[in-house]
Amino acid sequence: MDLRVAAYAVITDDDDRVLLARWTGGRRVAWTMPGGGLEPGEDPEDAVRREVREETGYSARVLELLGVHSRVIPASRRSPTSDAPLHTLRIVYRAAITGGKLRFEENGSTDMAGWFSVPELAGLQRVKLVDIALRMAEIL
Repeated sequence: MDLRVAAYAVITDDDDRVLLARWTGGRRVAWTMPGGGLEPGEDPEDAVRREVREETGYSARVLELLGVHSRVIPASRRSPTSDAPLHTLRIVYRAAITGGKLRFEENGSTDMAGWFSVPELAGLQRVKLVDIALRMAEIL
């Protein structure tokens, strides 16, 4: 079994919109929380700040730990080149923008980022983590 530890941020603005990134690295293109996998030896709070900056252009400050979500993805649901299940540990933080400007990641696992109101989320193709993280943040 493979293991992936990742850190994600729930970030809202003054209009109660949620910041999302559009993930292109999966079986389907879908919106997700900004964040991603930890590099070897990287602190999760450093990882989430790095990932937010890479995927959205914003600098962020971690405010609080919201929770950890654990999931095992069967090998059959992974890419055709994977023959083992994947255990994902997703660390979810609440964070705030401290600077930067919205821009899209180039040559990464996301291709867009944007702000969405809670009603707009219903119409988006999104990964389950969006709803999980927003429930942790008591937004949904």
